[in-house]
Amino acid sequence: MEGADEYMKYRSPLVSRYASKEMAYNFSDRKKFTTWRKLWIYLAKAEKVLGLPITDAQILEMESHEMDIDFAMAAEEERKLRHDVMAHVHTFAHCCPTAAPIIHLGATSCYVGDNTDLIILRDGFDILLPKLARVIDRLANFAEKYADLPTLGFTHYQPAQLTTVGKRACLWLQDLAMDMRNMQRAHDDLRFRGVKGTTGTQASFLQLFQGDHDKVEDLERMVTEMAGFKKAYLVTGQTYSRKVDVDCLSSLASLGATVHKICTDIRLLANLKELEEPFEKEQIGSSAMPYKRNPMRAERCCSLARHLVALLADPLQTASVQWLERTLDDSANRRISLPESFLTADIILSTLQNISEGLVVYPKVIERHIRHELPFMATENIIMAMVKAGGNRQVTRFLSEEVRPLLEPYRAKMDVKIELEL
Repeated sequence: MEGADEYMKYRSPLVSRYASKEMAYNFSDRKKFTTWRKLWIYLAKAEKVLGLPITDAQILEMESHEMDIDFAMAAEEERKLRHDVMAHVHTFAHCCPTAAPIIHLGATSCYVGDNTDLIILRDGFDILLPKLARVIDRLANFAEKYADLPTLGFTHYQPAQLTTVGKRACLWLQDLAMDMRNMQRAHDDLRFRGVKGTTGTQASFLQLFQGDHDKVEDLERMVTEMAGFKKAYLVTGQTYSRKVDVDCLSSLASLGATVHKICTDIRLLANLKELEEPFEKEQIGSSAMPYKRNPMRAERCCSLARHLVALLADPLQTASVQWLERTLDDSANRRISLPESFLTADIILSTLQNISEGLVVYPKVIERHIRHELPFMATENIIMAMVKAGGNRQVTRFLSEEVRPLLEPYRAKMDVKIELEL
C-alpha cells in the first residue's frame, strides 16, 4: 500500500501529533541543508568581493541550485564518506560543476553546521516569542475580567484567606513575564559563530588571503551580516561554546516549569469545579463516565512540560564534557535535545493559549466554597482583636482549633447569601 512504510517505523509525536508546521519546518532537513547552501553562497560572495578568484557565473550557478537538493544522492554520499558536510558539498557540486572548486572554500564543517544551528535557534525563538506574548495577552484579559471576583485562597492546598480569581491569574502572568524576559534575552544574546577555521584560529583564511588580517576580519563581518546577525562570537574553538545551548534551553526549561505550575493550578481548580478549561461540543470526557470533564489540555501541558524541564540536563552535561577545542560527543545529543526542546515549548504554548482563551469560571461554586469557610477565616480577626485587648497571641492562636469543632453542627445552615467587601 502506498505510504504504508510510514507506519512501520517510529515517528516522534512531537512532530506527527503536536508541534506546529512552522516549528517542525524550522528543524527539518530542508531548512537545515538549504541554510548550508545559503552559507556557502554568502562565503563565496564575500570571498569574491575581497579579491579571491571567484566569478559571478559561479555564484549565480550556486544561487540557482540553492533549493533543489537531491536528498537521495546526499544520503548515498554520506553512506560512502561517513561525513554529512562533505556529502552535501559533493551533492551541491554535482549540480554546480562550474562552482564546484570554490564551494566551502577555506571553511571547516562547523562553518555550516554551527552557524546553521545558531540561525535555527534564533528562528525558533522568533516562532516562540509571539506565541508566549499571545498567552500573556489572553491571561491578562482574563485577569482584568475577574479582578474583582473573590475566591478562596489556598496555602498548602488548605483554605486560607480570600484572594480574587484575577489576582491568582497575575501569579501566572508574572512568571510568564519572567519567561518572556529570559527567552528574549537568550534570543538577543545569540551571535554568529562566524568564519573561523578548524580550531577557531582562522588560519586557513589567513592563508587564503596571504596573511591579510584585515581581509579575514572583513570576511567574517560580511558573512555575519548576510546571515542576519549583528555580531559573531569573538572566541570559539572548532564549535561555538556549548554554553550557548545551555542558555537557550534554560529559558525554555524555565518556561516549562511555569506552564506546569499554571496547568497544575487549573487542574486543581477543575477538581473543585471553580474553573474549567475549554470543552468542545463533541469532546468526550471519559469513555466510561460521560459526565466527566477531564482537564486534558492542562494535563497534556504538564506531561510535555516535564519533558521540557528534563531536556535541560542534556546541554548542561554536553557543555561540561567538551574537551579542549572540540569533541564530537556533542553531535548526536544536540540533534535530539535542541529540536525537542523547541518543539515541546511550541506545543505547550499553543495549548496554553487555547486554554487561556476559553477558561470557564463558575462564580456560584466559588461563592459556595467561600461561605463554607468564612466562619473559620473569621477566627483570625477574633484573635487579632483579643491581642489588641491584651491577650497573648501564643495562647489565643489555639482559638481556631477550639472553635472549629463547635461550628461543625451548623455547617448545613451556613449557606446564606452575603455581600463581600474586599
